[in-house]
Amino acid sequence: MNKPPRFPLGLDKLGTASSVSRPRGEVLRPQRPLAQAAQDQARREVPRGLGMDSEAVRRRMVDKLRAAGLRCEPVLAALSAVERHRFVDSALATQAYEDTSLPIGLSQTISKPSVVGHMLALLFEGAHAREHGHLGQVLEIGTGCGYQAALLSMLSRGLVSVERLQGLHDKARDNLAGLRQGSNLRLVFDDGRLGHAPRAPYHSIIAAAGGEDLPLAWLDQLALGGRLVAPMQAAGGGQRLVIVDRTAQGLVTQEQDAVHFVPLKSGTA
Repeated sequence: MNKPPRFPLGLDKLGTASSVSRPRGEVLRPQRPLAQAAQDQARREVPRGLGMDSEAVRRRMVDKLRAAGLRCEPVLAALSAVERHRFVDSALATQAYEDTSLPIGLSQTISKPSVVGHMLALLFEGAHAREHGHLGQVLEIGTGCGYQAALLSMLSRGLVSVERLQGLHDKARDNLAGLRQGSNLRLVFDDGRLGHAPRAPYHSIIAAAGGEDLPLAWLDQLALGGRLVAPMQAAGGGQRLVIVDRTAQGLVTQEQDAVHFVPLKSGTA
């Protein structure tokens, strides 16, 4: 059986508010009761015999994405390496490698592999990624269950992932906890519309929720040569992917495909 891939993580250590100094937005969470932690672990465990650990299962998914037009080799390699079934409830594990979105709780979903792959490939077409071959310092808005964060961890040199829903922030921490500790990935519980100024600027920014506008904080935190990819409400209704590049002459914006993401909201819950 193949071992799950390892990604360097730098999750905030737990402590008390009186003993820990931290930047705004990096919120400490209380320890959950052991019974609740055991229940969460049981939901994450995948029944044996399903073949979900097989590299061939992931390779078939990647082959279908390649046949559908995804050509970015670093993204395809990451999709092949990360075990998507470990980021969904065990009852949905057999659907993990289908090109479909799946519920992850709190009325949120894990996006289709084709959508995730397309958005990551668009980031790789930005000026910084073309020059350096990686996404540089990345800001992810909407951690969700942590699947895309695992992919971004392989493709970047540093990642801050912000989640506004405490339950999903906790779930992502649990889903990523078994991976190797390090300093590459920081999970933050905060209002995603604010971005994360302490680690700015970012060469790549990606969002998993769409609003009526692109928050000014995201644009301010985008580095020169950097690229932002996010859904946004279109003038005629629905959502479209919006791409913003910061050039020496200013911000350059273009619209792409129609998409459907959850609404971008302010605050935390």
